Amino acid sequence: MTISVAVAGASGYAGGELLRLLDAHPEFEIRTVTGHSSAGRPLVESQPHLRSLAHLTLQPTTPEVLDGHDVVFFALPHGASGALTAQLSNVGLSVDCGADHRLTSADDWAAFYGGEHHEAWTYGVPELIVRRETGESGRQREALVDATRIAAPGCNASTVALSLAPGIAAGVIEARDIVSVLAVGPSGAGKAAKTHLLGAELMGTANPYAVGGTHRHIPEIQQALRGAGARDEPTISFTPVLVPMSRGILATTTARIAPGVTAAEVRAAWHDAYAGERFVQLLPEGTLPRTADTLGANTCLMSVVVDEAAGRAVIVAALDNLAKGTAGAAIQSANIALGLPEHTGLSVNGVAP
Repeated sequence: MTISVAVAGASGYAGGELLRLLDAHPEFEIRTVTGHSSAGRPLVESQPHLRSLAHLTLQPTTPEVLDGHDVVFFALPHGASGALTAQLSNVGLSVDCGADHRLTSADDWAAFYGGEHHEAWTYGVPELIVRRETGESGRQREALVDATRIAAPGCNASTVALSLAPGIAAGVIEARDIVSVLAVGPSGAGKAAKTHLLGAELMGTANPYAVGGTHRHIPEIQQALRGAGARDEPTISFTPVLVPMSRGILATTTARIAPGVTAAEVRAAWHDAYAGERFVQLLPEGTLPRTADTLGANTCLMSVVVDEAAGRAVIVAALDNLAKGTAGAAIQSANIALGLPEHTGLSVNGVAP
């Protein structure tokens, strides 16, 4: 039985990546695509690389257009999906790739986003370690089984949360005094025309932004680390830097090693956490990840190094912000919710060179 799918916000970068991956999914049929200013135009005018979907026309993003599908993916700016999702009455599974349903705290939403705070949905990072009420560790995928509303993650947030959760859960690193610096591609900022995202402004330079604790993914990271069992309230210095690559994230995160913990115990925490995972892979010791090896793939590649002189663990993680960071995570989570094999329609292979 074919599963009918609609993608709201299909003209943007995240919407385009959703469509690219969904078109290769054997169980999904893309029936409806919507846009805002692009409504009424052929999809291929906005997404000229999606030749197999040239027959689709962008429709208005309204509840009437979206209702009646088995699955609706929302790829809309923050603040745009919350009110819309509340108006849907006949959708089997809703997956929001925006921020509207990620945060459980209304105070965090007010501080970093502003406007109306909408109910938090099931978080869509299946590999993320979570601490159960019994004190045992599980995975977020368990919460995704039979879910009907899923909040796909922020790409930076999931990269850093996946980098830190194994060490937090195992108690080998401390949750305070975390430092994370990320090299990120500008596609994560969306498709809207902005001066600082122009090619002339990006080529040949690296540009930091949202410096000093202002980036909107910070409370999402802290929320994930609390869920992983952080003993102290997590504190993180988070600095993203735009670099001249269209897509990709390379996150270098350091955390203090807990007293009495050995280098072998640090590395073992990440090895044990991800040894059985298909899409989050710990590289062999001495090998560091590259963003180029994750392009187009639903993989997060990771290395853990112990800086014994500084007493810190250094975790380096690479992923494609549009694939594993957004659209891939959304589809992977939807697969779990619908009872499909988690990897359906998703590849671990990147595009090279």
